[in-house]
Amino acid sequence: MRRKLSIRPRTLPALAPRARRRGTPEALRQDILKRTRSQSFEHYLKSLLMELCRVNTTPNPDVSRMRAAEDACFHIIERELGALPFSGARLERRPINPAIQSHPHYSLLHFTKTTERPGGLSARETYAGRANLLYLVPGSAPGGPGQSVALNAHVDVVAPYFLPRCRRRAVYGRGACDDKGPVVGIVAALKVLAEVTGKAGRSWRKNVLAMFVVEEETGGNGSLSLAIDRELKRLYDCVVVSECTGLRIHPANRGAVWYRAEMKAPASTSPLELCSFIIEELEKEGRAIRAESRHKLFPQRPVQTCHGILGPFGEHPSRICGEVAFTIRCERAPGSPIPPLSTRDEWGERRGEGLVSRVHPTVFPAVLDCLEAGLAEYIGLYGDKTKPAEGRKPLLAHHYNLRDIDGGWAVEVHGVAGHMGAIRERDGALTKMAHLIRSLVVSKPKLEALAGGPVRLDLGTAAPSQASTGLVLEGGQGFLPTHSLEEVKERLRRAACRGAENYLRRLGRPDKGAEVVEVTYEKLHNVAFDGKADSPTMRSAIAAAKASGLWTNEPVVGWTVSCDARLFAAEYPDMDVLTFGPGQLIHAHSDAEQMTVDELRAAVEFWALFLLAMAT
Repeated sequence: MRRKLSIRPRTLPALAPRARRRGTPEALRQDILKRTRSQSFEHYLKSLLMELCRVNTTPNPDVSRMRAAEDACFHIIERELGALPFSGARLERRPINPAIQSHPHYSLLHFTKTTERPGGLSARETYAGRANLLYLVPGSAPGGPGQSVALNAHVDVVAPYFLPRCRRRAVYGRGACDDKGPVVGIVAALKVLAEVTGKAGRSWRKNVLAMFVVEEETGGNGSLSLAIDRELKRLYDCVVVSECTGLRIHPANRGAVWYRAEMKAPASTSPLELCSFIIEELEKEGRAIRAESRHKLFPQRPVQTCHGILGPFGEHPSRICGEVAFTIRCERAPGSPIPPLSTRDEWGERRGEGLVSRVHPTVFPAVLDCLEAGLAEYIGLYGDKTKPAEGRKPLLAHHYNLRDIDGGWAVEVHGVAGHMGAIRERDGALTKMAHLIRSLVVSKPKLEALAGGPVRLDLGTAAPSQASTGLVLEGGQGFLPTHSLEEVKERLRRAACRGAENYLRRLGRPDKGAEVVEVTYEKLHNVAFDGKADSPTMRSAIAAAKASGLWTNEPVVGWTVSCDARLFAAEYPDMDVLTFGPGQLIHAHSDAEQMTVDELRAAVEFWALFLLAMAT
């Protein structure tokens, strides 16, 4: 688990007489830190972040709503940057280039699909009237020594949206961490630099280009439009993509691909049971890929397998699903319908402890034993998040709840939602449920003998549809530069087919896996990249981190998740591309997404000192 940083104002050292001279590097550094440590600056950071987070920039099939939300965010940013006194600075809304549709890194527009419009929209239709926002501070000698710098952050967020609120020294809200906090950090750093350099009479030799982009969360088409813009490329020599890296600097990113597995269970078989065996093989394949992923920039092997959506449960392929439910029904239930059992809460007592079911009392103990056996297997692989660990409180009160329904039981499985990159610190409800389901399937002959008839497992708690044989599972797989995107896609496809066949063979069916599950990759497909740990830009970034008090002499490693950085790295293999920003990954995409003022201010100080060294 990532160590949480606590960035507190520190007492600034007394200036040496030489450093007091206006315009010296040390005097500029001290002036920057003096400004960022004021209460008024803290208020500015919180207010601007709250204002941006009040705008809902989640994906929407009605692209006019996305356009309006982006416009609202851009107006806020333009208001702030337009007031800065940089000589020759200019703002521009650069339209999204629909030619990206033919690029290999183009992400299909899955979010534009509706029941009435199953094919979705074209790039031209989706991006009509939409743009990225650019802010250029021109240098006086862009062709001379040094490097012109581009900073990149995105204004879109994942669903579900929730409004921001301030609590103590943090802002909670969707986008606070990923990625409106970094947007605020870039704007605030430029504001501080405008004041400091203007006061010192310091001129800018190199260009500084800020990119505020759309659609990072849906695949990166906003940044792709800028990356392929050769005219724009003449303005910068390196890129720092701002994401929630916990104030660490990374010259590499792991890759990620989102999958969609559409299951069509043969007649008389269960799509939920089929899905549980598919999840098992996807998990095994993910562990195998991780075992093969030795790379010097990724000693932690950040290869995650995430299952984000199953039917109506979940919101996003790379957001860990936190809640899912299923039913266990004995189809020949004796007697008349029985009302739900009254217990301490709606779903029954914790894991059925002390619970005596009035539905099939002879079957109930065996059902509980199966659920507990499946849970024990899950905990053995992924840990028990109901227990405290590493100084943290338990993340869950309990793993599942159970209640009586007509003819059987409803099971609600609990997890902890969040970004797939933090899956080892979170808890996947879909993976957990798959373990419970498989345990029930293995013991189904015994359960059916006790029940005196078929036992049926269905997703959700509503009465099942007898005609329902289909189910869709969506998720993501992380990988390192040790594996190509195409290899990972093929291995996931084979794993899903293998899982389907494992289930079908258990039933004595000869069907091939490819006949009952189709795996496609129409959403995010990010390649991994590894830059140089000792590049000129990396050295300058480390120097700025030391000057701002962030550097801890830890090894330089790649970031454990994927972002738009890989688009610039793929388009310009010889260009330095870094990832840095405030915010903890464990909070991204979570129900408690947040940004502390101290961490945001620390990022502002880094960016200001980094740009000062690179461009002046």
